[in-house]
Amino acid sequence: MPEVKDITIRTLKRGDIAALVEIDEKLIGQRRPQYWEMKLELLEQRAPIASLVAEMDGKVVGFVLGDASGWEFGIPDTTGWIDTIGVDPAYQSKGVGRSLVKEAIAHMKKVGVGKIYVLVNWRDWDMLKFLNQIGFTRGDMINLELKVED
Repeated sequence: MPEVKDITIRTLKRGDIAALVEIDEKLIGQRRPQYWEMKLELLEQRAPIASLVAEMDGKVVGFVLGDASGWEFGIPDTTGWIDTIGVDPAYQSKGVGRSLVKEAIAHMKKVGVGKIYVLVNWRDWDMLKFLNQIGFTRGDMINLELKVED
């Protein structure tokens, strides 16, 4: 497998959708092309500043989707969000996710973002450990949930 130095990080393009669908399917066991079409459409409307892919050997092996807040819910536009991180299982633990997140952070910093949030399932120990190693800590916001029943 190639070393971390062989990773190229670039801006996500619409043509990357097949790779995102493939990686997503490997991660969750479900094929969701319509979901990714919708997701990319919404991203294009917002002009995301930190939606990137990682390539190794000319193949997309990971992605991160991120953006800056636009004062939604009173949250200032200096707040960034990491929406989704995905790395092909064959390329995990090789620095792909770390490279993607570090580059997304750099993109957000360039536009004045001073704080970045990411929502994680508290039982997802691997993701919590990964984000902690990058420097994320528990933030000031709390997650509220309402279960909607039929």
